[in-house]
This record gives sequence, structure tokens and C-alpha cells, in this order.
Amino acid sequence: MKDIKVEISLFTQAYEMIFKKLLAWFHTFALMIPNFISAILIFMTFSLLARFAKKMSHKILLKTSISEDIILILTRILSIVIILVGVFFCLGILHLEKTVTSLLAGAGIIGLALSFAFQDLATNLISGFMLAVKKPFKVGDHVETNSFAGIVTEIDIRAIHIKTFEGQQVIIPSKEVFQKPIKNFTTFGERRIEFVVGVSYTDDLEKVANLARIALESVPGRDTSKNVEVYFDNFGETSVNLILRLWVNLTLTKNVSLVKHNAIINIQKLFRANSIVIPFPARLQEDASSEPQHPSILKLEDSNL
Repeated sequence: MKDIKVEISLFTQAYEMIFKKLLAWFHTFALMIPNFISAILIFMTFSLLARFAKKMSHKILLKTSISEDIILILTRILSIVIILVGVFFCLGILHLEKTVTSLLAGAGIIGLALSFAFQDLATNLISGFMLAVKKPFKVGDHVETNSFAGIVTEIDIRAIHIKTFEGQQVIIPSKEVFQKPIKNFTTFGERRIEFVVGVSYTDDLEKVANLARIALESVPGRDTSKNVEVYFDNFGETSVNLILRLWVNLTLTKNVSLVKHNAIINIQKLFRANSIVIPFPARLQEDASSEPQHPSILKLEDSNL
């Protein structure tokens, strides 16, 4: 009987302790109800503010020349930052300042780990963002970078898509484009063509220069607002070398190779019509003048061995 009374007494004490604890929690919760309501209202306010800011910033950025991908990323980042600020305010109202500190410390550690794990991806994203802001080229431009030349077909945040003149698609990571030199042949809307032709030492050089100028001026597709350039450059082994230059307006003529093709044909025709000799290179002359030599035949004599 005594043992039963002891057990009942212990049960009663445990019940009273649990009841007091639950009552304290309920009392604390009742006191925190206004804070909970305030936290919910603040979070809803910041959520609405994030949506409004995202919508307005998207409209404003669309008026600029920033690419659509960059605009989406910027508006999402702005929305997330506003919501996070609202969450920290809510935690402060609920007297969870230590939780805020722990979250910030944890976010820093996670961010450091992710930066090492996704270093290349982060570098490409940052490089793509910088390219979108600086805009050294746009879709449709004729560019050359990382030993590839062609037309830019797509620009996204991670890579640049180029269609080469051989009909191949090349995808270059943004960091490679951002860190390497870029030639943009479309920026100024013009391009200079330069090539060298050699003439014989026996030809009249003044006549050669005049004929070359006439040939270049009649090339279809060249920029007639700029003068052609004809200069003798040096004395070669078998010829006097002539530098020829002309300009192409890329807004009117896209095929630069065709303009150069026509220029070479014009020069060759005009030189031939006026008996101007374009010598062969020295190596070709040697090969053409030399007679074929038959390999020596080794005769083996009978041996006493």
C-alpha cells in the first residue's frame, strides 16, 4: 500500500510539472501572439514589395539595352534580397536574434563551400554578366575570338554561340571570351582589305602603281567614300612587292571575301593586258627550271664471301 501511495505521489508531481510547463508555454505563446501577427503582416508586406519591385525593375530594365537573360537574373536577385530582409525583420520581432546570427554564419559557410565547388560556373556567370553590361558585340556581329571567327548567333549568361563561315556552331564559355581579345568587324561598319602582289624588276613601277589603282577603284562592293591605297613596300628575291588596300562598307556588302576575290581578278586581268609580269616565287622557279634527277643505282659486285 505504501508503494502505491509513493507511485501516485510521483505521478502527481510529474503531472503538475508537465501542466506547469505547458501552462508557461501557453502563456508565452499568448504573449507572443501580437508578435506573430506582426511578423506575418511584415512578411506579407515584404512579399508584395518584392513582387512590385521585380515587376517595376523589369519594365525599367527593358528600356535599356541589357539582354533579357541579365534582366531576369537581376530582377530575381532583387526579389530574393527583399524577401530575405523581410524574413530577418520577422525573426527580430519574434526575438530570435540569435537565430538570425546563426543563419548569417551558416549562409557564409555555405556560400564559401559553393564558391569552391562551382568556381568555373560562377566565373562564367560573372563574365557573362560583364559582357552583357559592356556589350562588346551583339547578335549578328562578325567577330573573331579564341581562334574562331564567324557570326554571333546567341548570347546567354554562360556562353557565346558563334556560327563559323564553315557552317559549324561553336559554343565558347563566357569567361574565355571575357578574358581573351575580341575582334569585332561590325562595330565601325567597315573593314579594310589588304594584300600584297609582286611585279617584275623590269616593269615600269609608276605604270604598275597606276594600273593597280585603276583595278582597285573598279572593284564592285568597295567603299567608294574612301580612297584606295597603293604602296611599293620592299624589294623581294624575284619581285618588287606592292601593298594594295581598299575598304568595304559592311552595311552595304557583307561578303568581304567576294570583294577581295574581285580585286585580285581585276588586278590580274589589267596587269596581263598591259604586259605586267607577276613573277613566280623563287622556290617555284627553281623547281620549274631544275631537271629531274634519277637516283643513283648501287651495283653490288660478287663477293668471295
